[in-house]
Amino acid sequence: MHPPARKDYVSVTFGEQSGGKYNNGKQWRRQSCWRKWKQLSRLQRSIVLFSLVLLLLFGMSSYPTLQYQMCMAETELGGAAGLPVPPRVLPEPGKVQPDTPERPEGPELPSPGLKKGPHRRGPPVLQGRQQKRWNTWRGAVLVVEGRPSDGTKAGDNKEDSPGQPPEMSPKEIEALRLEAVRDSFRHAWRGYKEFAWGHDELRPISKSYGEWFGLGLTLIDALDTMWILGLRDEFAEARAWVNSELSFNKNVDVNLFETTIRILGGLLSTYHLSGDQMFLEKAKDIGSRLMPAFKTPSKIPYSDVNIGKGTAHPPRWTSDSTVAEVTTIQLEFRELSRLTQDPQYQDAVGEVARQVHQLEGKQDGLVPMFINTNSGQFTHQGVFTLGARADSYYEYLLKQWIQGGKKETQFLEDYLQAIEGVKKNLLQKSSPSGLSFVGELSHGQFSPKMDHLVCFLPGTLALGAHHGLPDDHMELARKLMETCYQMYAQMETGLSPEIVHFNTYEGSIRDVEVKPADRHNLLRPETVESLFYMYRFTKDTKYRDWGWEILQSFNKYTKVPTGGYTSISNVRDPNYPSPRDKMESFFLGETLKYMFLLFSDDPELVDLDRVVFNTEAHPLPIWPPAPQEGN
Repeated sequence: MHPPARKDYVSVTFGEQSGGKYNNGKQWRRQSCWRKWKQLSRLQRSIVLFSLVLLLLFGMSSYPTLQYQMCMAETELGGAAGLPVPPRVLPEPGKVQPDTPERPEGPELPSPGLKKGPHRRGPPVLQGRQQKRWNTWRGAVLVVEGRPSDGTKAGDNKEDSPGQPPEMSPKEIEALRLEAVRDSFRHAWRGYKEFAWGHDELRPISKSYGEWFGLGLTLIDALDTMWILGLRDEFAEARAWVNSELSFNKNVDVNLFETTIRILGGLLSTYHLSGDQMFLEKAKDIGSRLMPAFKTPSKIPYSDVNIGKGTAHPPRWTSDSTVAEVTTIQLEFRELSRLTQDPQYQDAVGEVARQVHQLEGKQDGLVPMFINTNSGQFTHQGVFTLGARADSYYEYLLKQWIQGGKKETQFLEDYLQAIEGVKKNLLQKSSPSGLSFVGELSHGQFSPKMDHLVCFLPGTLALGAHHGLPDDHMELARKLMETCYQMYAQMETGLSPEIVHFNTYEGSIRDVEVKPADRHNLLRPETVESLFYMYRFTKDTKYRDWGWEILQSFNKYTKVPTGGYTSISNVRDPNYPSPRDKMESFFLGETLKYMFLLFSDDPELVDLDRVVFNTEAHPLPIWPPAPQEGN
């Protein structure tokens, strides 16, 4: 019989030591790792360190996205713990999904503007897509559920429309939709107030802010929206900030055009709505500080002004200004002169309009996109668009004519000629559905590219027709309004991209193509703006239904639970639309304002025979006739 092998127990004793002293074991592991690290060659250590740096940089760049995902996770955890759950951007687990046969609880609203199945215009891959249309109101949260489209066209079979709740009258539907807009505004304002108060823009996902000029841009842009929506408490808070905190005595460069339409226009509009003299005094202050921009050899203004130093300059890379910028400041400066009885403001912008009126380089009333501040001549000639850098030139031709009491005929002449130029050079139809669209012209070559910005045109055409311009303007407005709606309806999220390209060749299988770089949505107002005008002048309820669909899509894909709405990068991906972490000031200043006016049947709320909107949706009065003219 062999004696016990004592060495067998050495390992047991060793294990006891290391297992019983956790800290020493951890220290031993650290020493072991350090020895292994020292055994690596210098090249191997460099590769490991470089990889770690790359991982760190990637994590930092992904921070907004991670914040967004964490925010959504917090929402789910809050619901699980019985805590209050804020509104969702993406569908919540457990909600009725589009392929669920169960109907949601609560009152329904019709969506008669939808087309069913293969009869709906759009890419074949989208034709079978079920539409998210069950709309219920739960507390202060708009919930968008799913059901197949009902197949009715707007204006058809209103009483028999599937899903039409018999207990809801048109007035009740109107009240529901108006409150939905107010709720959207409150949600956006709550995010701005908590994370960006007094700053230019809210970054809702990172719960921070961005500065452009440092002048409270979102707050000023939203003043008259709050007044029109009847949000007096929020208005009072904002008014107190403007009165005590807003100062233009700052050493900061601002963009002449953006500051004019957003800040000067917003202050003038709020003065007219509220009658509060303080807003007019602030408007005088910023107006006078913008005047150095006009001190150029040609009197065509520079793009940038230092409002503290009283100096102005063009961009660093060019001596050009864009045509839209220098011709879309007239409504505001003209009104400032009328209120102050100081002609310098109107004289300055009137000189710009006079020069552009007589410049060579136009084609059938269409203007190039750039103008030189030294020579006063168009540059980059031969390129014509109704999109970025030229769009609002055409808008302000009509609106200056309306603002001045329809006496300044050169504006009307230029406008009418330009619309004929659009029909002749830029208007085509898509294939296979025959959607009318406005493309671009470059040195005689047509491009089927259409910016979302061009969707201001249906509303502008309708406004002109309302003021007595030819009937075919309204007919064109109807066709283009359908196209702008389809730019939303044919996207998987129900939100339009920034730019689309239309197919014009016979045999095309889809009307719209969207390039990857153009798939973002910035919460822009132009389509909703035109829907407002079209409904106001036609009373066709399909325009309201289209606007309601768009509001639902904003709430579903851009609403951030902790407050605010965000631009998104991909309207083609409903599962993850890639939030951009930015809420533009015009979402409160324009988009939600036009949405509210679209759903309101109160003609006195904004009377289009008494006011004209500037390009940032700030209403300014149409000038009354002089006393001798009224006799």
